[in-house]
Amino acid sequence: MVNVEGFEVKIAAIEDSSVIIKMLKQLAQWMKEHDINQWQYLLDGGDDEEIKQAIVNQETYIVLKDKEIIATFSLSSKQSEWDKQLWGNDTTLSSLYLHRLAIVPAYMNKGIGKSILKWIQEYVSDKQLLKLDCIAANVKLNNFYVDNGFEFIGVTDGHSKYQKLIKK
Repeated sequence: MVNVEGFEVKIAAIEDSSVIIKMLKQLAQWMKEHDINQWQYLLDGGDDEEIKQAIVNQETYIVLKDKEIIATFSLSSKQSEWDKQLWGNDTTLSSLYLHRLAIVPAYMNKGIGKSILKWIQEYVSDKQLLKLDCIAANVKLNNFYVDNGFEFIGVTDGHSKYQKLIKK
């Protein structure tokens, strides 16, 4: 567990699974209600098993404020089928893939996302590149990654791809 600007970051436990899935679905519903095209498939149960597996594999992190989960994200050094589809087969093993970075709406626009990205670079930087994707039409999220120093790589299947050098 690591403290970051008043928040705790730790690897999610199996018993956190239902809370994380519920949070991701609530966020997907919130985005749908705000006409943000991101994660709509989660509302139908898409990725539930993948989310649980990432927790079992100790690839999912939670961010706590006063013992309440306010954010989550997953990091994997192994490409998922989705990563291979977007990025091609990475044989260098030098990349870390970021998935499902989510912050509950009450804590949005408070710098938490930026703090999480900084934490990843400082504490989980045994890889050279941090890679991620998001819906290409989600302008606000694309701008967020550019504003945080990520390099736009291109668009594949309607998803913007970004990477950032994290090895110092």
